[in-house]
Amino acid sequence: MSSEIIGLPEWLQTPPGQYLLAWEQAQFDLAVTDLFGFNALQLGLPEVDALRANRMPHRWLALPEEEAALSLASGRVPGASMRPAVALYTDSAALPFPPASLDLVVLPHTLEMSADPHHVLREVERVLVPEGRVVISGLNPASLWGFRQGRGHVASRVGVSAFGASELYLPEVGDFIGPWRLRDWLRLLSFEVESDRYGCYRPAVRTEKWLQRMAWLDGWGARWWPVLGAVYFVVAVKKVRGMKLLGPAWKPRRASATAPVPAVNSRSVSVR
Repeated sequence: MSSEIIGLPEWLQTPPGQYLLAWEQAQFDLAVTDLFGFNALQLGLPEVDALRANRMPHRWLALPEEEAALSLASGRVPGASMRPAVALYTDSAALPFPPASLDLVVLPHTLEMSADPHHVLREVERVLVPEGRVVISGLNPASLWGFRQGRGHVASRVGVSAFGASELYLPEVGDFIGPWRLRDWLRLLSFEVESDRYGCYRPAVRTEKWLQRMAWLDGWGARWWPVLGAVYFVVAVKKVRGMKLLGPAWKPRRASATAPVPAVNSRSVSVR
């Protein structure tokens, strides 16, 4: 691979990108299959069908304007031959939905591709209903892949000879947001993290051959160093302070008592 900077959609077509994409697709399928409601939105990255296992009647894929611009700059027509099909193009920091109108929002690498990720999260909080959920995936800077990326940045600044390589391993699309930082943001916006997990523990190699040889590290990594996976996956629920879910306002009707039935005393009846 050359040192040319590529975007995340193009990088996902490489062997490590396909490896990451397969893991993330499985996690999205698992996370959204039992989430119920009426309206769900996937914001960004149509290369993964994050809502395919969800059963809500209304599901949309929105492509942020900045992501569409990057696709056009790379010669890739956004929306063409994409599955799922792009339903709308929008500013990810100004979603065209009224407050408290969506039950589920999924953000596959959307925050790290945004110029203002914290504003995007605030907008997601606005459009979600109370107890609505947001599902987020992101690249973990505290991983073997993140270390390789950092080494590439340093090498490009001080010279190739100091580190032996100046290529970036991951796409340079924005600021990679660590899971600890994301948790702080979610807490400030009154989200409660429901679950989190990490994946992709194989080292930063580029070929399918070496990725397959290192497949055994996925099991070891999940057991011995789980927080060092190359990608993290977070499910959070929107909490509204002071809100209490109430049951029905009506009182259940009591079953009416059975009318007494007069009994006939067989002794008082004389038979002639």
